[in-house]
Amino acid sequence: MPLSEFFFDRVTEEIRVQLEGVLALTDRLNRQHLAADAQACVDGVDEAATAVCRLLAATHDLKTAAAQQLSLNPEPRLLRDLMDEVQERWISRARESGVTLLVSYEGDPAATALVDPFRLHQVFDGFIGQTISSVRRGAVEASLRVSGETADTLRLEGRIRGAGEVMDQGLSASIEDIDARFGLETAIGAALAQNILLSLNGAQHTESNLGGGETAIFTFDAPCAPKAEPAQPEAASDRAAHVLIVDDNATNRMVAETLCEMFDCTAETAVDGVEAVELARTGRFDLILMDIKMPRMDGVAATRAIRSLPGAAAQTPIIALTANADPEDAAAYIAAGMIGVVEKPMKPENLLRALQQALEGSTARAA
Repeated sequence: MPLSEFFFDRVTEEIRVQLEGVLALTDRLNRQHLAADAQACVDGVDEAATAVCRLLAATHDLKTAAAQQLSLNPEPRLLRDLMDEVQERWISRARESGVTLLVSYEGDPAATALVDPFRLHQVFDGFIGQTISSVRRGAVEASLRVSGETADTLRLEGRIRGAGEVMDQGLSASIEDIDARFGLETAIGAALAQNILLSLNGAQHTESNLGGGETAIFTFDAPCAPKAEPAQPEAASDRAAHVLIVDDNATNRMVAETLCEMFDCTAETAVDGVEAVELARTGRFDLILMDIKMPRMDGVAATRAIRSLPGAAAQTPIIALTANADPEDAAAYIAAGMIGVVEKPMKPENLLRALQQALEGSTARAA
């Protein structure tokens, strides 16, 4: 890997980790009873940190897409649900911009396709963000419809249209012009949407609207999804899972604690492997989240020590928390006695998945 690329990845990763910590702290502050001016400050910090997180994530994805290495993870999704999610993502930001957002789905309400919902959201994000930036005192209409169908595939067509007082050269402007007029986040979002469409073998063009403005139109084919089996109801859990969080970084411990609280788990913390082994010896934990690089005793050594403890404590599930989650690294952690890896910076959905996999039975349902 070229030196500049290594430092780009390393620096952006470190920024993401620190911002996750900031967001965890603002989340905790938002649970306190603050004076109005203090609450306004917390809201401002939270909004700024969230915006930078979005920008970093989009920049990383754009860099990956430009190298034609963007990963797609298709899953069966109801198309009408996808558009409900698009509306939920944008309704507040549209309102703040003084724009009315209209989202619709045209097609069979039960139509299900194999799509990557995250990437499809990013496509809509790019076009909606650009359109909202170019509309004043008007509306933005976003729609998805099934425009064609075969036995195996659905032809999907998305449309994003600005109506009202629309600035010229909106959707057809170059990325450089979008950056100059609407800002870096909007430009990166637009470029990412175009690159994702290329990865989907899709097509995109714009049409002029009667009375001014443009409509962005994109199409791509998605495989039809098999009908999902109905989910089996789960029994109510008896108690919340109790988690030991082991990390030498106070911000990382705070982030993990906050995420555990989100899933109704209780937690204790340890600052290194030595403390972790002593606490694990009590046998009162349902799961241990173990950092890898720590002073005194690292996570791998602590895991081996816990596995050698007498009694049930030795069987406590242990999951690695680390930024080094390559397959070779993960294999080494599992060989030491861990059962999985959650990559840093931690995302709620990744931690929830790990909790569900590790805490089988009633304790998993608490999460």
